[in-house]
Amino acid sequence: MVGYQLLDDGTPISIGLFVVSALIFFIGTGYIALDTAFDWTGQFQPSHSGENRNIALYVLYQLFPLVCLVVFFVMETILVIRILGEVRPMFYLCGAGLLFAIGQIFNYVISTHLCQATNGKINGALFETLFTLLSVIVIWIFWSSITEDDWPMPIGAGGYNR
Repeated sequence: MVGYQLLDDGTPISIGLFVVSALIFFIGTGYIALDTAFDWTGQFQPSHSGENRNIALYVLYQLFPLVCLVVFFVMETILVIRILGEVRPMFYLCGAGLLFAIGQIFNYVISTHLCQATNGKINGALFETLFTLLSVIVIWIFWSSITEDDWPMPIGAGGYNR
């Protein structure tokens, strides 16, 4: 949303909204996870006692972040193509999406095969973390390519403005 300049980035209200929404999500998810683990209210049944599924945790840990990523990708695509009228940053955005998808494939598909082949010493989480990190780095490169740099640039042959 900051890219659309609905709120200026770095202002107290933009940071406050970010912190408040993060706290709400953290507290809500933490409560459901703890209630599931310790069965305080009986509302969220632990997965070890039944069909091995908990819909609330699945939605909060898997579906909600995925929906947020898709919304981010769509909003940034609209921002870059329609508002900025550029194509090159889309290569970075698509590359970040591809790296993230590769990480998820390692985590959910290849992980069991790695775990069995190494007798439980390595699983896909190692590679999922690596590809997610690379995805975040490419998102930073994407962001840097669509914003104006405010970094002081060196002037002259010596490299620094003295």
